[in-house]
Amino acid sequence: MTRISSRSGLSDTIAAVATAPGHAGVGVVRVSGPQALHIADALFSGRRRPSSTPGGRFLFGRLLAEGGEVLDEGLCLVFRAPHSYTGEDVAEFQTHGSPAVLGEVLTRALDLGARPARPGEFTLRAYLAGRLDLAQAEAVLNLVESSTETARRQATLGLSGALGERVDAIARDLTLTLSSIAALLDYPEEGVPEEERQVPLARAAAELEALLGTARAGRVANQGARIALIGAPNAGKSSLLNALLGYERSIVTPLAGTTRDYLEAGLSLAGVPVTLVDTAGLRDTEDVVEAAGVRQAHALAQGADVVLTLSDGSQPREPLPLALPAGARAIHLRTKADLPAAWDDPAYLPVSAATGQGLPQLREALGRELLGDTARGEAWLGSERQADAARRALEHVRLAQELPDDLASIELEEALLALAELTGRDVQDDVVDAVFRNFCVGK
Repeated sequence: MTRISSRSGLSDTIAAVATAPGHAGVGVVRVSGPQALHIADALFSGRRRPSSTPGGRFLFGRLLAEGGEVLDEGLCLVFRAPHSYTGEDVAEFQTHGSPAVLGEVLTRALDLGARPARPGEFTLRAYLAGRLDLAQAEAVLNLVESSTETARRQATLGLSGALGERVDAIARDLTLTLSSIAALLDYPEEGVPEEERQVPLARAAAELEALLGTARAGRVANQGARIALIGAPNAGKSSLLNALLGYERSIVTPLAGTTRDYLEAGLSLAGVPVTLVDTAGLRDTEDVVEAAGVRQAHALAQGADVVLTLSDGSQPREPLPLALPAGARAIHLRTKADLPAAWDDPAYLPVSAATGQGLPQLREALGRELLGDTARGEAWLGSERQADAARRALEHVRLAQELPDDLASIELEEALLALAELTGRDVQDDVVDAVFRNFCVGK
């Protein structure tokens, strides 16, 4: 399916460096559009001309400047429309990964008639050519930016079209229900079995609820999560941060109030990129600097994805001077579990930064809080845009379950429009532009 767009310049031939900035063994310059292979003929010299080479082949030769000077030796990969990433004729030049070489090759391609590609324009053309749906296009960006195995796995699932297949199954149930209602309205004397309307609708609602249940996991897998360590002075926050990291990042002393400002450190937990935030100890203080740190700790706890509350288990128990927001995800820890316990509470996980006791259980608990009960092999909603479309679809389905048939049909049509927006089959240009705005040039 080819999508029609009013955007200007999409019939131009475009070019860009498609590999990351910096030195590397191999670099790629990508050229796509109607003149891509003719540009390749002028830029590349090998045993065959790129324009006379079948698609899916590669050539070895030299890349030449205007006067015939050799820029580099490398490969020219030839792809012919519609069997390419963009659905257009494409030439990709693989050279040595010198920024100077790549810059010269790109400049030569531009001199020969290509224009610089805009951010995400190659993938935008793939979407407009029907090679990808919008959810798959978002998965391309997530795959490029993935920094953990969970993020990579989810992006790969999204790129395979698994999310689109899941959405299509929901849409089929809604369409089946809508057709049953239409038949009943048009031919009331015939009658339509109740289960032909209610069963698919209930199944679609349940599947949308399950899909929305993956939104948080998809967000943290792609964007990461912030975990705030909160507790009184000397509760062991800095020691725990160092233990989770596996190296000394935060200063640890016996003196209360050592941490006056917050300190951040990144790591991967449960396959999710996580930022640990060590905060100032919570207590009343006359010290202006420390008081500012305490206020900051409260603010950080309010904005964190997960809060670790730390209480010293070797000292008499005191209530935590912090009110967590409603619905906050928190794990309560009884620290210094290697020392004689002054109190115990089954709601608190005993941990020891000194011996490592409880740290495996803490990592497992954090994984549950970050990813919930989502299955590792299912496609997740990977962006807030997708979650919003699914949320609106579910609202319309729930309304349809409560309304008379004639009004229910309107709600089902709205639900189908929301699902089409999720995959990009019916979406406004400004939404598409927002999706591709964060892509890098060359992708």
